[in-house]
Amino acid sequence: MVGMTRTLSVVPVLALLWLSPAQARRQEPTVPATATDTPPVFRSNTNVVMLRVNVFDGRSDAVGQLPREAFHVYEDGVEQAIEFFEDRDVPVAVGLLIDNSSSMITRQSMVRAGVRAFAESSHDNDEMFTIVFNEHARFGLPESLDFTKDRDLLLSALSRYPAGGLTALHDAVIEGLSHLAQSSNSKRVLVVLSDGEDNASRRSESDMLYRASQSSALIYSIWTGDVAQARGNPGLLKALAHRTGGVAYAPRTDRATVEAFSEVAGNIRRGYTIGYTPSNTARDGSYRHIKVLLRAPGRKLSVRVRDGYVAPDEVADDVERGGSRVHE
Repeated sequence: MVGMTRTLSVVPVLALLWLSPAQARRQEPTVPATATDTPPVFRSNTNVVMLRVNVFDGRSDAVGQLPREAFHVYEDGVEQAIEFFEDRDVPVAVGLLIDNSSSMITRQSMVRAGVRAFAESSHDNDEMFTIVFNEHARFGLPESLDFTKDRDLLLSALSRYPAGGLTALHDAVIEGLSHLAQSSNSKRVLVVLSDGEDNASRRSESDMLYRASQSSALIYSIWTGDVAQARGNPGLLKALAHRTGGVAYAPRTDRATVEAFSEVAGNIRRGYTIGYTPSNTARDGSYRHIKVLLRAPGRKLSVRVRDGYVAPDEVADDVERGGSRVHE
């Protein structure tokens, strides 16, 4: 990508679920993670689908401690048998994507306050990184680190590049998703702070949304536009979040923006992981639509989950059996 200080290739979408060893990375010494690497919505010759499911109440607070029996998963309208269910707090890999274009020059104190509020809610085994973007998408951490657990280091990363220039939102999101895939933590989240405008990306909006829908990551967006004047594109941020089962925030003030960071930090801790083996065993490369329904009598709750996945196909299987992999 133009302007990247490090080169990270975009990982092609190839596997419905895989269990891979932690990739060799340059980073700080870590305590071995207890979670396995199980990204959900990719393609491979395995047939287990893992979903990250969020449940919210009317105040947009995440709801935890619901029983397995309350959840019902449907694929293309057919109910599936839940084989795996987990609602415990696990280490998270988080990428903070911070708009650093000209529209953010006067809002740097808000950015720092928001990132600080998020970092203070992180756990010891979380892995975090930042991408600061204008027309270039640049990693904020030192070149020797892919992720950090150091909150102060995360904050100092915001000061590496002065604000100004155009906006390459699509490129930044795609790079962020690619970088998240390197984490050994199975739960992965992008937090995107931007007005949603893009006037400098090499990748298209449709490419970004496709990559998001095929990723295992939850995306939370925080809109920074001006309600009365420069609105940007809040609709795109909403579509990006909803495509992955995340939440889009549209705060009206800097204070509300900081509060949104704190709310996201709390909500990513209270989600569910649900796994099932599809009853449709056809390997046809089709798109399978997913719906998760919740039965909680007397409670007004909403469910957020990605809307589907691409099924395995015979061509991809043949290539994998031959010892190579098709890159899309």
